[in-house]
Amino acid sequence: MFKNRKIAKYLVPGRHVHLVGIGGVSMRPLGLVLKGMGMEVTGSDMSASVSTQELENQGIPVAIGHHAENIRGAECIIRTAAAHNDNPEIAAARAAGIPVFERAQAWGQIMKSYKNAICISGTHGKTTTTSMMTHILMEANLDPTVMIGGYLPLLHAGHRVGQGDTILLESCEYCDSFLNFFPTLAVILNVEADHLDYFKDLEDIQKSFHKFASLATFGVIANGDDPHTVSAMQGIDYVSFGLGEENRIHAANMHPDWQHFDVICDGEFYCHLDMGVWGKHNALNALAAAASAWMMGIPGEAVSHGIESFHGAGRRMEFKGKFNGADVYDDYAHHPDELAATISAVRSAMPGRRLVLAFQPHTYTRTKALFDDFVRELQKPDVVVLAEIYAARERNTIGISSADLAEQIPGSVFCETLPEVTEYLREHVQEGDVVITMGAGDIFRAGEALLEAK
Repeated sequence: MFKNRKIAKYLVPGRHVHLVGIGGVSMRPLGLVLKGMGMEVTGSDMSASVSTQELENQGIPVAIGHHAENIRGAECIIRTAAAHNDNPEIAAARAAGIPVFERAQAWGQIMKSYKNAICISGTHGKTTTTSMMTHILMEANLDPTVMIGGYLPLLHAGHRVGQGDTILLESCEYCDSFLNFFPTLAVILNVEADHLDYFKDLEDIQKSFHKFASLATFGVIANGDDPHTVSAMQGIDYVSFGLGEENRIHAANMHPDWQHFDVICDGEFYCHLDMGVWGKHNALNALAAAASAWMMGIPGEAVSHGIESFHGAGRRMEFKGKFNGADVYDDYAHHPDELAATISAVRSAMPGRRLVLAFQPHTYTRTKALFDDFVRELQKPDVVVLAEIYAARERNTIGISSADLAEQIPGSVFCETLPEVTEYLREHVQEGDVVITMGAGDIFRAGEALLEAK
């Protein structure tokens, strides 16, 4: 279904499109963009929310619950990844011969109408880098349309519908989704083994990123410090970024805290960055954003101001509050490399403080495939509390549990439920601790409950 040209004739003014799962993080802005194009948009979602209310306020009818009659009058259907063929609306559309398209296909078609289509990809760092780039584009007054896979305080949302000629999208490799896109500028932050429930191995993932890069019509920016990325980019003409001076875009005069440095582009000073976020990984994210801006001809001053005004996206080392003199944060990290980067950043930014990590693994297949790597990284905090694996899209056909991780991590504690995690933290957190709830599922609820309990 990649590059399905048929969708083009349906995404035009006056046509009626129905979005299944319209309240989702990338479906909601999709509905708003399509309505802005002059289309008749309806949608459905499992439950009412702030998101569905926003759509209603913008004149988009949203049915709560999935029923065949919801698609009445629709000329095409766009579905979220969570809506499968047994969904009543999808089944009714297929039975009636109404075409059903994937969310990524719609975004791909939409971006073709923009002069600049910037797609930020990579195993890690997509949300943060896309957020940084949003700050830069806003500072440069480019009035962009934006789709981020998380919450950005600047936008008070994870999306923005602008009137400019630039669209910026976080671009995910899972199920080869980003191969439906039409980027003018493709950014590859890093390439690691992940989503092994879909990809066969690292080489398979590298092939996917290579195909994605080959879609770019203006340019490709890729991490020259990451050997897996360099290998994936063989045969691709790309601009490299990284900390090493051999990269076309690199850092100079780096401060030991990784937050202050100059950006050098093709041997010349471009801008100076003072970051409001921590860690080597975020320095690389900022370099990628700066490289993208440089490629677009954005003045370095806008980059400096944009990066300085960025203090993190939702669930990316987000400060949640204090409990008994301890600082409580929440972070989305769910891959061993992400755990390593976040733990390292915390150790560097807050040396000498006890680190208490409440971690919730995300999906059974990822936990099994990267088990030894998780065990290695989870031995680094001072206290580790393991919540049960968050199933997400999966069923536990493997028979794996967070208890298996706990058996291999000395001193760790396994809690079957989130209330048990909260209770353990409540009893053991000490003044001066740094507490992080970590994972891509609902582990954040344990931290929020802890703060409410005080």
